[in-house]
Amino acid sequence: MIEPIRISPEDARIKITAGALLVCAYESDERFKLNHLEGAVSFSEFMKIKKTLPKDKGIIFYCA
Repeated sequence: MIEPIRISPEDARIKITAGALLVCAYESDERFKLNHLEGAVSFSEFMKIKKTLPKDKGIIFYCA
């Protein structure tokens, strides 16, 4: 497994502004509803669309 790269909130904001996808990594939709950031998609939604995403699409996962 590839070790995740940790980035700062400022770097995340820059990447999101440039088009990266923000994914709330909670598997529970209830936790997503309580803890998601504006513009984020749920993990379950990400799993539905992941095969359609361009290979070069930046993806940022986060959780508490």
